[in-house]
Amino acid sequence: MNTDIVIVGGGLAGLVAAHELTRSGKYVALVDQENAANLGGQAFWSFGGLFLVNSPEQRRLGVRDSFDLAWRDWQGSAGWDRLGAPLAEDEWAVQWGRAYVEFAAGEKRNWLSRPDIKLTPMVGWAERGAGKALGHGNSVPRFHVAWGTGTGVSEPFACRAREAARSGRLIFYHRHRVDHLLVEAGRVKGVSGVTLAPDDAPRGAPSNRQVIGDFTLKADAVILATGGIGGNHEMVRRYWPERLGAPPARMITGVPAHVDGRMLDIAAGAGARLVNRDRMWHYVEGVRNWAPIWPDHAIRILPGPSPLWFDALGRRLPFPALPGYDTIATLKYLRTTPDLAEHDHSWFIVTETMMAKEFALSGSEQNQDITNRNLLGVLRSRLGKAAPREVAAFRDKGADFVVADDLDTLVGRMNGLTDRPLLDAALIRAQIEDRDAQMANPYAKDAQVQGIHNSRRYRGDRWARTSAPHRVLDPAAGPLIGVKLHVLTRKSLGGLQTDLSSRVLTPDGTPLEGLYAAGEAAGFGGGGLHGYNALEGTFLGGCIFSGRAAGRALAGQA
Repeated sequence: MNTDIVIVGGGLAGLVAAHELTRSGKYVALVDQENAANLGGQAFWSFGGLFLVNSPEQRRLGVRDSFDLAWRDWQGSAGWDRLGAPLAEDEWAVQWGRAYVEFAAGEKRNWLSRPDIKLTPMVGWAERGAGKALGHGNSVPRFHVAWGTGTGVSEPFACRAREAARSGRLIFYHRHRVDHLLVEAGRVKGVSGVTLAPDDAPRGAPSNRQVIGDFTLKADAVILATGGIGGNHEMVRRYWPERLGAPPARMITGVPAHVDGRMLDIAAGAGARLVNRDRMWHYVEGVRNWAPIWPDHAIRILPGPSPLWFDALGRRLPFPALPGYDTIATLKYLRTTPDLAEHDHSWFIVTETMMAKEFALSGSEQNQDITNRNLLGVLRSRLGKAAPREVAAFRDKGADFVVADDLDTLVGRMNGLTDRPLLDAALIRAQIEDRDAQMANPYAKDAQVQGIHNSRRYRGDRWARTSAPHRVLDPAAGPLIGVKLHVLTRKSLGGLQTDLSSRVLTPDGTPLEGLYAAGEAAGFGGGGLHGYNALEGTFLGGCIFSGRAAGRALAGQA
C-alpha cells in the first residue's frame, strides 16, 4: 500500500499533523497499535491546559504579560546547558523554545479557535517557581483550561481526521504496530510491522499483543508522533538522571501502558539522533485512582498554595518544595535527601476547607463539569463551599486518603498506610502550630504563608483556587485530611532531535531524509524545547506546535 505520508501515532501531535496534511490535499495513513477508541492519545486524558501569553483571559483578570517576560521565564526554567560544542544537544531546543513562546504570545490563541477550541475564563498559576526572578517558574498566571478539558483540545482534531477518512484523504490503520522504518538509499520510505488481534478494550485500558499478520506501508515521508516513555517504568529507570537521586522503588503511572517509548529506539536504529533522554517530568503529588483504567493508574493533585507538605518522616518540606511551586526541585529534594531516599512517598495534611477550594485533580474524567462544558456546574463546584464531586470521591474512597477530627487520630491513620509507623504526632503538631502562629496577620515570615497571601492578590486564585487563610488546627475548618503522595510518571522532555521543520536529524546533524517527528517523541520539538523544566500548559501546546510544523513542512513539498 502506498500513500503520501505515514503518521505513526494517533495522539494530538499526529492528529494536528494529519489535519495540516489532509487540508492541503495530501493522502495520509494514520497508524496506531491501539484501537479506534484511543484516538486523541494522552491529550484526551489531560486537564486541557494551554500556555498562552498576554491573552484576553489574562487581561480580564488583571494580569499583565508579554513575550519578553514569558521568554525570560522560559529560559530561566529551561536552563539549557548543552550548548556551544559542535552538534550540541540543545542547539535546536533553544530555537524551538523561542519559536514556541512567540507562537504562544502571537497567533496561537486565534489559531486554536479555528478548530473550535474554546477556553474557560479562568487562568491558573502553575509552577510559581524557585523564588528567583531569573529562575524557574511562571511570573504570572498562564495556564488556560479548554472547555471540554483534554477532550476539548483533542476531539476537534479527531473529528477532522474522521472527516478526512470519510472523504478518502486519510486511512486509519488501528491495531497496527510499527516495528521497522523502511530506509532506501538513506531515505525513510515507509514503515513495516505486525497487525494485532482486534481488541475492544475501553480507551486507556490495556489491549492484547497477539500478532495475526504483518503489513508494509510505503510513503514519501513518515512522521513519528508516538509519545514518550511514561508508561514504561523500566525505561524511565534506565534514563533516570543521577542529579535526581535514585528512582523510587515504586512509582504509579500517569499515562496508559501503551505509552511505551518503543519507537524511539526503532528510530535510532534507522539512523536518528536521540538527545536529552535524562530530562523527564514526573509529578510528586500522585495518588492511586480508586477507579483505575490502566495498571497503577495515577491521578495528580493540582494543589493550591495552602496544603502542608511533609516528607515520609514527618518534616515539613522547605522552600521551594511547596505546593504549586517547583515540581523538579521537590522531586530532587525527596530523592536526594539521604534519610528520605529509601521512602517513596510524602504527605499532604489539609483541612476540609483547604481541600474544598484548593484541590483540583488533573484529568478530563476528574473534572466532569468542565469536560461536559457545564457552566452552572463549574460555578457551583469551583465557587461553592463543598469539595468538587470528584475530589470528594477520592477523599471517601481513595486508598491514599485518611480523615480524622483531631491530629493525633489523623497521624495514627496515616501511619496505618505505611509498612511501619514513621510519623510522630508531636513533631507534626509542633510544626503545624508554628505555621498556625503565622496566620494572625495578612503578612508573615513563613515563605508558604507569604505565598498564600500573594496568591490571593490575584483575583483568579482568590475566587477559585485559594481558601481564606486559616489555622490548620482550627476545628471550624475541619475535619483534617492526610493524603499519601507518590511519584507519578508522566512526560519525557528529551527525544528525537528535529530542526524547525520537524525533520529528524542524524548524529552528524544532517536530516534523515523522509523522517519527521512531533510531540513528546521529539521532546515536543528539537529534542527538548522545555529544557530541564516545564511551565505547565506547554505539553498540549508543544504537541500542537510541533505537529503543525511537521504537517506544514510536508504539505509544502511537491
